[in-house]
Amino acid sequence: MSFIDGFVAAVPSDRKDDYIAFSRDSWPLFQEFGAVSMRECWGVDVPDGEITSFPMAVKKTPEETVVFSWIEWPDKAARDACMASMDSDPRWEALGPGKMPFDGKRMIFGGFEPVFAS
Repeated sequence: MSFIDGFVAAVPSDRKDDYIAFSRDSWPLFQEFGAVSMRECWGVDVPDGEITSFPMAVKKTPEETVVFSWIEWPDKAARDACMASMDSDPRWEALGPGKMPFDGKRMIFGGFEPVFAS
């Protein structure tokens, strides 16, 4: 069964092109480790909430845009192998935290098993 990693982050709005480039640069490595697909979505209608919301979850500032992304894996084992490689494969360092065009400490993420797809 497939496995999905989901991510929400706040990216400086003036770094949209950098974010897209970062995503394009990271895709071949994720794909090499078995990723089936990757989607990067730039927020255009992401309202603030009163109790909770995407902007609140990532502590978005007025100068930032919320992004929502996910990576589809063939299974959790492939995803786990890729994540483990991040500690040992030096190619990840080239894409590492210092290269991310956003504050990774405010990113929220998690792994999910699909329960319905159409």
